[in-house]
Amino acid sequence: MCLIVFSVGRHPEFPLVMAANRDEFFRRPTAAMDWWYSDTAGSEVLAGRDLQSGGTWLAVNAQGVVSAVTNVREANDMAAAHSRGELPLMAQALSTQELNRRLSSEQDHYAGFNLVRVDPDGGWYFSNRAAGASNRAAGASHQGADSGREIHHGIYGLSNHLLQTPWPKLLRLRRSVGETLEGALENNTDEIHDSLIGQLQDTTPAPDDQLPDTGVGLATERFLSSPFIKSEEYGTRATTIVTVGKSGRIQVTEQSYGPNGEKSERRQFHWQRTA
Repeated sequence: MCLIVFSVGRHPEFPLVMAANRDEFFRRPTAAMDWWYSDTAGSEVLAGRDLQSGGTWLAVNAQGVVSAVTNVREANDMAAAHSRGELPLMAQALSTQELNRRLSSEQDHYAGFNLVRVDPDGGWYFSNRAAGASNRAAGASHQGADSGREIHHGIYGLSNHLLQTPWPKLLRLRRSVGETLEGALENNTDEIHDSLIGQLQDTTPAPDDQLPDTGVGLATERFLSSPFIKSEEYGTRATTIVTVGKSGRIQVTEQSYGPNGEKSERRQFHWQRTA
């Protein structure tokens, strides 16, 4: 997962909205979003499945709690002892205190990551990477400057750096999601999902003078600078929209893509959140 915008407690009709793109190599085997039992989560979750390393990039439980992970873009993304795909499932199982304690002690078991868990009332964010690259270059501990941060009401963006890092594609999507939610009504949920999916298919690259420098080179920064990435071997594999309405109605839509952005399967799920 490489781009996420989520709104928590900001809109009276939709206390929770998440819009996300997952970018990955097309050769990596993946199962489409569906309900399945996760031993790590200790429950059924609605999620896609990474069939290579296990786990997922975004999971939703029956109560509308959403957990998602993005990698941190680094020049040397070294292999780690554990897959980042287990983190969204772990976040579904543990309390904030337990999760913070475990990740604080085990964060170096994973390559660079951002983890969010949100529900209509708020959420929590953790990163195992500090804001400055100097510590990583020196091989120092990766104790994250933003580790264990509570999320309060607002609209947030997360890509492949720390929460709210103002990358152009994040700013553009966060603004457009906010505009879409203005005046939105719960009985127009299908229209909201369709609109957000369209916004996440934006292939507009960022100007060179606005590109971040993450150590991967200018050509790669350009290639990864649009919200939606199209190519033969690597690109946006899925767009996922999650809404929780004020009535407790949960709706999840996943649009999948093949190489060069070709649309493939679209799945939709909806159910009523219980008290």
